[in-house]
Amino acid sequence: QLQLVESGGGLVQPGGSLRLSCAASGFTLADYGIAWFRQAPGKEREGLARLSGSDGSTYYANSVKGRFTISKDGAKNMVYLQMNSLKPEDTAVYYCAAARSGTYGGTYFYLSPAGYDYWGQGTQVTVSS
Repeated sequence: QLQLVESGGGLVQPGGSLRLSCAASGFTLADYGIAWFRQAPGKEREGLARLSGSDGSTYYANSVKGRFTISKDGAKNMVYLQMNSLKPEDTAVYYCAAARSGTYGGTYFYLSPAGYDYWGQGTQVTVSS
């Protein structure tokens, strides 16, 4: 059974950093695309970063490019989101998501919730002084 479990959220001051983790089980990262999303209260789910499990290529939303980094540890079946220079507007529930590579064609699906079939339960990130 495919499962994604996020961890690493918490309270951080503006300008601080956090690293979120996504533990994947029941599948091999190399066969999937993995992405991080977030959703703030009253807002739509926003795609942040996507990583190809097969070749490690990455794709970022403009809103986080240069501040957030997605990476993986294939041996541990883990995906990470390193978040730096955090701002209050980064406050949200953060989710990791997965889809088997090739299921959805085109970069449109890279950061669209419609491009993912499996989701974790989310982890809360609060940026506040």
